[in-house]
Amino acid sequence: MQSDLERIGTADFVHVDVMDNHFVPNLTFGPQMVERVQATSPVPLDVHLMIEDVDRWAPGYAELGAASVTFHLEATAHPVTLARRLRSIGARAGVAVKPDTPVEGLFDVLDEFDQILVMTVEPGFGGQSFRADQMPKLARLSAEARSRGSQVWLQVDGGISESTIAQAADAGADTFVAGSAVFGADDPAAAIAALRSGAARAHRH
Repeated sequence: MQSDLERIGTADFVHVDVMDNHFVPNLTFGPQMVERVQATSPVPLDVHLMIEDVDRWAPGYAELGAASVTFHLEATAHPVTLARRLRSIGARAGVAVKPDTPVEGLFDVLDEFDQILVMTVEPGFGGQSFRADQMPKLARLSAEARSRGSQVWLQVDGGISESTIAQAADAGADTFVAGSAVFGADDPAAAIAALRSGAARAHRH
């Protein structure tokens, strides 16, 4: 694990997927492993909770020292209350939406969140293909955020690579989660640099 973390030491964050085999059909690690990653990571943690009952469990991840904790809108009864709790602990508060979940319900509460994660695959497994059909949703969210003067970060996760990052950036994303494109590369630092430049080029146009 330590060597994997050092390989991506030039990234802005380490994105950590926590799955419970209930909210998504896959199981990863929980708080103990996140605490270990937190203790050894050279960059801050961006924890993505793909779990049920986040109103109960999410604050604990903020208490571990994660820089950012993102929960799914579909898994919470009280998204604004939970976001405020995470912020009060000292973490950035993020909310994620699955591909079939509309974003319009978040428009009036944008400033309650530090980032909104638009999933560009169904959550649960890495290596899936990027879904370009999510770009109009991202663009609507971006336009709304701009019109309101919101500083919320717009994150995308799923199938992000050199060939897809420009589409996501064009649609308004400013934060990108790349798994296979980085860890599958011979030189992760070079892959991160290439992704950054691809996003930057799209933002300049």
